[in-house]
Amino acid sequence: MAQVLVSEQEGHVLTLRLNRPEKKNALSNELAWGVVEAVEAAARDDSVWVIGITGTDDAFCAGLDLSGGDDYSPLTEQDNQLDDVGWVGRFALVLREVCDKPIVAGVNGVAVGAGLSLAMAADMRIVARSARLMAGYTRIGGSPDGGLSWTLSQAIGYEQAMRFMLENRTVLGEEAVALGMAGEVVDDDRLASRLQEYCQQIASWSPLTLRLAKRTIGRAAGLVDLESHLRYELANIRRAFSSQDAQEARKAFFEKRAPVFRGR
Repeated sequence: MAQVLVSEQEGHVLTLRLNRPEKKNALSNELAWGVVEAVEAAARDDSVWVIGITGTDDAFCAGLDLSGGDDYSPLTEQDNQLDDVGWVGRFALVLREVCDKPIVAGVNGVAVGAGLSLAMAADMRIVARSARLMAGYTRIGGSPDGGLSWTLSQAIGYEQAMRFMLENRTVLGEEAVALGMAGEVVDDDRLASRLQEYCQQIASWSPLTLRLAKRTIGRAAGLVDLESHLRYELANIRRAFSSQDAQEARKAFFEKRAPVFRGR
């Protein structure tokens, strides 16, 4: 069976590649926890100075794999019962706070829902010109998770974040850069090489400089209790998904029709 997450290190750059191309790299528990654990391990590895995250083939990550059938967790049975953040909340916590090394997402294709949350949790993003970025939560009766309510508003500002979410917008590479969701757009066939080139460029500096810069800028840009905010975010999406409107939204989504909402 193929690895769902491929790790490759060249010099001081570790590249993590989501590897479920038959599912557009949708997140199973195994893949999602794999990303979290790999970044945690890289944070402790002095040979890793910069981390790149990208997807296999024509997708970055199509979000949560709704087909289910995967109950993998690295947590013990007791920890599983006690933990209410899960891998979803750990995307932002681990990529932004636990790991003080620069993380660059190479968004090589579609990034939806939790896949977009993963991309936005990185410190920097390079996007392919045809990449499609979409939250998609309103379409299925949900609210943002994965830290997206924090990372998106931090990147593009309050009003643009509200518009992006509530209009259920899909933006392509150039618009993503114009909005501030990414720092650079490249032609699709150059994404992989440009990601590696850029990560190597960043890794040419002292690793101490890189880590201290991320700590300092992260503290200045954050100024929130991130873990508390993630718990608030998860509580909200649970409320959203437990509503009748959310059930109607998901039913309408699969039936390819407009939902009828009743506010309950």
